[in-house]
Amino acid sequence: MGGKAKPTKHTAKEIAGKVAEATTNKGGGKAGAADRKGGAAGHAKFKCPICAQQAPDIKSMEAHHDSKHSKVPFEPEKCANMHEVHGGTTQGIAVRGSINKKKGEK
Repeated sequence: MGGKAKPTKHTAKEIAGKVAEATTNKGGGKAGAADRKGGAAGHAKFKCPICAQQAPDIKSMEAHHDSKHSKVPFEPEKCANMHEVHGGTTQGIAVRGSINKKKGEK
């Protein structure tokens, strides 16, 4: 709320709402929902060959293996790389700001 003859500016709530709207990955229907869940591979990259627990990187998989399967030696080459198996994690359906248009292009 401005005083006399002072135009009101944008509120912090309004600006935050615009930023959230512009950067939130949503929409795309059924395909967009599946894409946000990580597609067929999921967001984790490696899969434990013993219990099928997934981990995002090899260090996390090694920590999982040491705590859950300590009697079996850890062999990183046996861990399935789910991104290679399924051809990546997500397809980018309905990702806002994913298509970069240069000035002058339509």
